[in-house]
Amino acid sequence: MNSNNTEATNDLREVKQFGLWASIASLSYVFWLVGGMELIERLAYYGVKSSAALYAKAPASAGGLGISMGDFGIILMIWAILQTFVPVFTGGISDRVGYKETIFASTVLKIAGYLVMALYPTFSGFLLGAVLLATGTGIFKPGIQGTLVLATRRENSSMAWGIFYQTVNIGGFLGPLMAVHLRQLSWDNVFYACAAIISLNFLLLLAYKEPGKAERLERQAKIKRGEVKQDALWKDAWHELKKPIVLGYMLVFAGFWFLFNALFDVLPVHIAEWVDTRVIVQDLFGPNGTQNGFAQFWLGLDNSGTKVMPEGMLNLNAGMIMTSCFLIAALTAKFRIMTAMLAGAIASIVAFLIIGSSNFAWAMVFAIALFSLGEMMISPKKNEFMGNIAPAGKKAMYLGFVMLPQGIGWGLEGYWGPKLYELYASKETFSRLMLEREGMSAAEVANIPQGEAFTSLVAFTGQDPYVLTEYLYQTHNIGFAWYLIAAIGSLSALGILLYGRWYQRLQQQQA
Repeated sequence: MNSNNTEATNDLREVKQFGLWASIASLSYVFWLVGGMELIERLAYYGVKSSAALYAKAPASAGGLGISMGDFGIILMIWAILQTFVPVFTGGISDRVGYKETIFASTVLKIAGYLVMALYPTFSGFLLGAVLLATGTGIFKPGIQGTLVLATRRENSSMAWGIFYQTVNIGGFLGPLMAVHLRQLSWDNVFYACAAIISLNFLLLLAYKEPGKAERLERQAKIKRGEVKQDALWKDAWHELKKPIVLGYMLVFAGFWFLFNALFDVLPVHIAEWVDTRVIVQDLFGPNGTQNGFAQFWLGLDNSGTKVMPEGMLNLNAGMIMTSCFLIAALTAKFRIMTAMLAGAIASIVAFLIIGSSNFAWAMVFAIALFSLGEMMISPKKNEFMGNIAPAGKKAMYLGFVMLPQGIGWGLEGYWGPKLYELYASKETFSRLMLEREGMSAAEVANIPQGEAFTSLVAFTGQDPYVLTEYLYQTHNIGFAWYLIAAIGSLSALGILLYGRWYQRLQQQQA
């Protein structure tokens, strides 16, 4: 095969990267513009996503959906499959019709999703909203990331992806904090606010100029004249997916994405039910907490200033990425891509073992920090890797493929993560069992609305809720669900190791 035929070959060779400041100086305005668009999109998205599990399990009397974790898992699975599989076979649309057009369409869909969630607070309403939001997000990603690939060079790609990942996490950091305080007023406030926020991307689109547009239009003209043959989009995507370098990547990283998404889908509920976060506030501000509005907002505290809300705890993840991802990118730029990603996977696995072994609040903080370090070593690298090996004219398509292992992993976790939690760690389930042991009839227990079992247990026994929580934690193997998830991640880490060795051999053959 002719090595100059870039339409047909994947260049697996890694090139020497620019230094930190040289990389920053080499980035164009388009890079920063799409970073801003992704920041806005993530702010709105994580405003909903960070609180979705809490909204689902909150009783209807408190404005929530009042459904079980198992039922929420059904919504989450459909959400995951759509959001991650849509760009796999539609990512190439951005390469063909234009990035600006697909970004516009995706924004319209996402606004509709948020509004449906606000207007129809039911299982079916939230499911329909999730379908619209997932589809819009799936269309949004390839256009943004394809623009980023064309706006960077191989010499600054590692640093560019790290900076991009750090920039967008500003949105990922602010979204949950916004949700913490809006949902304490009313849940629908969260959804309306997110619809308004994502609308700001229409303004940025006015300043957007698609890089490589002339080349794209020239290619389309050649296709119309019959000079270049273009397969049907699904056939083109399928042809690329069958390549061993792509297929192997899909399989080995699916397990990591099971692990990754469990942190955001299940851990907020785990923290809300089992972790006494008052300890953190007392250690920082004293036994009475704090009434400082600045501290309450930025730390994600409740309105009384006495405990950290679950979204506030998880926000350590986005906060670390926002402030230090570019440093990790600079460090890992010196390592092979697969080496960095394997180290990140191992750090994430250890974090889950810690989550399973203790409900001490500061241990949870350490676990989230360790996981965040692992994520920073993996997530920017996955985009860099796929962008580098993509043939010319198929950058957005390959960056759509990045979502496939996430689709497999998140799709499986979307159902089984909440299900495992419901089976082995649900406070709702354990409270109903204890109510029967304490003398409440089975019929009375069955009549308790979903999400209100623990408050009923507190009222029935007259015990302190924190004492009851600790008793339930100590008398059940809460950590077992997290150990199972860590085991799945361990299989993925082994796969990454083997894939990395094979990939290195391919690089040596092309050298």
